[in-house]
Amino acid sequence: MASSSLLLLIAAVSLLVSPAISQTCKSQTFGQSNATFANCVDLPTLGAFLHYTYDSSAAPNPTLTLAFVAPPASPDGWVGWALNPTAPAMAGAQALVAFREANGSAVVKTYNITSYNFIAESPILYQVLSRRAEFSGGVMTIFATLELPAGVAELNQVWQVGSSVRNGVPAVHAFGPENLSSTGTLRFGSTAAPPTGSTGNGAPAPTGSGVNAPPPPPTRESGNDTGGSSMIYGGGFRLYGILVLLGLFFSL
Repeated sequence: MASSSLLLLIAAVSLLVSPAISQTCKSQTFGQSNATFANCVDLPTLGAFLHYTYDSSAAPNPTLTLAFVAPPASPDGWVGWALNPTAPAMAGAQALVAFREANGSAVVKTYNITSYNFIAESPILYQVLSRRAEFSGGVMTIFATLELPAGVAELNQVWQVGSSVRNGVPAVHAFGPENLSSTGTLRFGSTAAPPTGSTGNGAPAPTGSGVNAPPPPPTRESGNDTGGSSMIYGGGFRLYGILVLLGLFFSL
């Protein structure tokens, strides 16, 4: 009885501990590109991360260089990240969506999402100076540089993942709680691009109906956050669960 209870305890504790020691944005590297960013954030849903550098001194307008990292809902799925100048929602989002084509290569396409009923590949409000995608180990990474209007201190950001792509069009995503709450605020501040070789505060260098979803509620702000607060909260909760399990075991 004690032996089986011990095995049950070990299994339960491992389930609690594993998420707490999962990868964070600070531990991520981009081996092929060796890119570096001034900031990174562990986004609160869908296992997603954002690395970014806001260069206020770029001419003629400030630029945002980013790497959005997330696992698609399936190996043949897609990931998307967007800025929305009007609301923390999908409608109005200026989206970068990445997926693998039939030949296996990863691509990034742009979508100006003006309707929940139909979208098509189109230019977006922000000039895209560069874009590319990498898929490795079940994780998709969007690399891009956007030109932003001068004087903008913050914008809404939205991110999403889906499970399939049909005829080159990302199919509709799930409507679970995480899908419906994948939005926040990205604050830019006045961070300039780091010198060549600098690691900054980040990590060195992962439709049609595909993004149709009701406007999700806003989540926590993400500015220059490194994701520490979410890990502290999650770790504390899991520690409490471990202590409860230990108490139950020793009471057997």
